[in-house]
Amino acid sequence: MTTDPTFRDQERARELWQEGVQELLEGRIQSAVDCFNQSLLRCPTAEGYTYRGWAVSFLGMLEQAVEDCQRAIRVDPEFGNPYNDIGVYMMQLGLLDEAIPWLEEAKRAKRYEPKHFPYLNLGHIYSAKGDQGRALEEYVKALELDPQNTVALKAIASMDLPQV
Repeated sequence: MTTDPTFRDQERARELWQEGVQELLEGRIQSAVDCFNQSLLRCPTAEGYTYRGWAVSFLGMLEQAVEDCQRAIRVDPEFGNPYNDIGVYMMQLGLLDEAIPWLEEAKRAKRYEPKHFPYLNLGHIYSAKGDQGRALEEYVKALELDPQNTVALKAIASMDLPQV
């Protein structure tokens, strides 16, 4: 007897995941978590774990969010979102140095959108650490990937850079 999910299980898991994303976007966190849990029971996916982690992070459960992202990475190491998300959770915990390798890994991920997020997050870290040169490099790279990104534009505009 096999325990592999059937095509029908995979389809239903995807539907439940999509419902969870919608619930999350509408601010119904617990309902979103419930949808992600049901999705993961049918078919464990990197997306399911990553988004459940994102949902529980809104409940202040950052350690569980990190664990879910680590599960996502075990399911699909090429999915970049959980690397970035772990970096963000580390930032929220005040663990800036620990966040850096996760964000660097997100930059290298084969399957990741939006690609500019880890650059923005690294820019924020380096800015907080007082390394304006590295922060600027990260923000510029974010703008190369997303030229209209207002977060990067505002961050650069607010930097106290030497006049040339």
